[in-house]
Amino acid sequence: MASLLYRLGRFSFRRRRLLLSIWLAALAAIVTGFGVAGSALDEQFSIPGSQSQQALDRLKEVEPAAGGVSGQIVFTAPPGHRLTERAYAAGMQATLREAAHAPQVGAVIPPQKTGTVTPDGRTALAQVQYAVSAPAVKTSSLDALKDTAGPAEKAGLTTRVGGAVFGTRGVQIGSTEVIGVVVALVVLVITFGSLLAAGMPLVTAVGGLAVALSGLMLLTHVFSISSTAITLAVMLGLAVGIDYTLFILSRHRSQLARGMEPEESAGRALGTAGSAVVFAGLTVVVALAGLSVVGIPFLTVMGLSGAVTVVVAVLAATTLLPAMLGFAGRRLVPKPTSRAARRERSDRPAMGARWITATTRRPLVTVLAGVAALVVLAIPARELQLALPDNGSAPQGSTQREAYDTVSDAFGPGFNGPLLILADTAHADGGARGARSELTQVASDLKKLPGVAAVTPPQPTSSRTDQVLQLVPATAPDAEGTQDLVHTVRDYADGVRDRSGVSLAVTGTTAVNADVSSKLSASLVPFAAVVVGLCLIILLIVFRSLVVPLKATIGFLLSVAAAFGAVVAVFQWGWLADALGVTRTGPVVSFLPVILMAVLFGLAMDYEVFVVAGIHEEYAHRGDAKEAIRRGAPGAFRVVTAAALIMIAVFAGFVTLDDAIVKPIAFALAFGVLVDAFVVRMTLVPAVLALVGRAAWWLPGWLARILPTVDIEGRGLPPLAADGAADDDRAREVSRGR
Repeated sequence: MASLLYRLGRFSFRRRRLLLSIWLAALAAIVTGFGVAGSALDEQFSIPGSQSQQALDRLKEVEPAAGGVSGQIVFTAPPGHRLTERAYAAGMQATLREAAHAPQVGAVIPPQKTGTVTPDGRTALAQVQYAVSAPAVKTSSLDALKDTAGPAEKAGLTTRVGGAVFGTRGVQIGSTEVIGVVVALVVLVITFGSLLAAGMPLVTAVGGLAVALSGLMLLTHVFSISSTAITLAVMLGLAVGIDYTLFILSRHRSQLARGMEPEESAGRALGTAGSAVVFAGLTVVVALAGLSVVGIPFLTVMGLSGAVTVVVAVLAATTLLPAMLGFAGRRLVPKPTSRAARRERSDRPAMGARWITATTRRPLVTVLAGVAALVVLAIPARELQLALPDNGSAPQGSTQREAYDTVSDAFGPGFNGPLLILADTAHADGGARGARSELTQVASDLKKLPGVAAVTPPQPTSSRTDQVLQLVPATAPDAEGTQDLVHTVRDYADGVRDRSGVSLAVTGTTAVNADVSSKLSASLVPFAAVVVGLCLIILLIVFRSLVVPLKATIGFLLSVAAAFGAVVAVFQWGWLADALGVTRTGPVVSFLPVILMAVLFGLAMDYEVFVVAGIHEEYAHRGDAKEAIRRGAPGAFRVVTAAALIMIAVFAGFVTLDDAIVKPIAFALAFGVLVDAFVVRMTLVPAVLALVGRAAWWLPGWLARILPTVDIEGRGLPPLAADGAADDDRAREVSRGR
């Protein structure tokens, strides 16, 4: 690999105009295609083939108005008044008439029919049924529904419009998310001490991201891709794009400072640091592609979307960056008086060297203290609750959040997410009469189940054999009690089918979300096993060691557990909730664990490779385990620190979003990188290697013979020309970028 990348680096350096033209042409073609075709994002989260989805599809066939997504209109009279007063009643009826004629609305069910009027007569809830699913409802249709509140408000009523139709409508990335990029630029300037060098990672990363993002937008016409998937791709594309170019450029500048020619340096930087980048990118791609084992289509697409941006970021770092190095030429050589040049010449231990010395002086104490700290951070993870967010997590002041809170206060939280029960009576014992009797008994039995607030009588559909009941839980749509109730009703349905032949299927938006959450929870352990297995195999091949993969895997699991604990503390317990803009505490998005594990696995392996590769390289040349740590680890300290700070800044920028899906994921990634980079990779890794000594690099002979050899350290590169033994030693130092 190193030799191939070495040749690619020199080729890109020499043919820089060709490479730049290819990238610009690709960008122009994809952006033009996106500009013409636009995008078709799909915000639907479902599991095809699940009971809830099958029943919902059937319901759409027999009763489109009931099978589509629903909305709500909540009317509230002033204190001391009732909705039955003439002026208020007239205003409410006028609003309901306009809503019935709003675009895409299939039916409006008034409060009198559903019985959703409070005992004091002040608040009433009307249901608005759309004939299409949520992704098919146009934004203009939602605006039209909001406008129908006018007559009721003119009559003096407080009117709020909400419901499931106002769920996730796409993530809007604004100026606050750019803060992460600004912080990244500051870190790069401090790292390189040069605006020209600092700008290269940003230009390369943004260029690669533009190509990947435009391509993904075009693919929305072929695959169901959500705005959450696009946002995750943006976060990853920016973070890894900057980091990967940072690693290669740092090696290039170090070699230039020691007198290497720019073209040779570009080739060797790509052959050494670039090899590690390719491997690191591969681990991220494999981990993201591994999301497909969960078996949920929208999650598979989310993982593959992120993988696309990482692949493009690696391509940009290994082709576009060397071309830019060619244009820069000798201008990237640090000036003799610059901090970068002094750092290369100085014999004084840098901060990284001092830190490594401190952590390895008493390695056992360091390991015990670090592990104990991570375990303490992970303690809250035992209470992690998962669900798909509802309008209770919408931003404060939004119409859907106000409607949600009003309904919860007036009727109970379950009215924000009722369950639909589709009854198939085609095989009912006793024919139509037996079916009617059985469904009456079913409605009576369901009312008695714990956690049920209300059950409506069976309603006929256009099909003679299908009827619909509505069950209102006593708990919120995303509450654990509601998910338990879905399973309780299904258990009850099994008995009904056995005794009468009537089949009951629980469906509706709340049931679909509950099925998604259950599927994700059940898939967490198998997915973790896949990720951990990949971690062991990949690191075993690269470092040809048993201790290194085992240590890396345990460190990764500790980082993930600590990140879960921090998520629980903030998003469930409310610690720092106000500071982070968390408007409601409760369950977090159900696919956060698998996303976090996939992404953090790749990033953790990045840092593992960059830290351990330097140590392994020194050990391979000198054979002294302790000296290898002392000489090899500090070189990665500065670059890994800068890379981690950039990652954290980019992810933290997305924590400012109001989206209940993106915010906890971005926070978990930022915190996970913080812990993994600074506690695990730069503290525990050197301490563990110092503790085990030469045993860290032991591998059974039989295993060494069957494992493939992967060169990510540049040992296969052509030797540098040098005169004398001293120059030979110096050449080897230069080839390793020290």
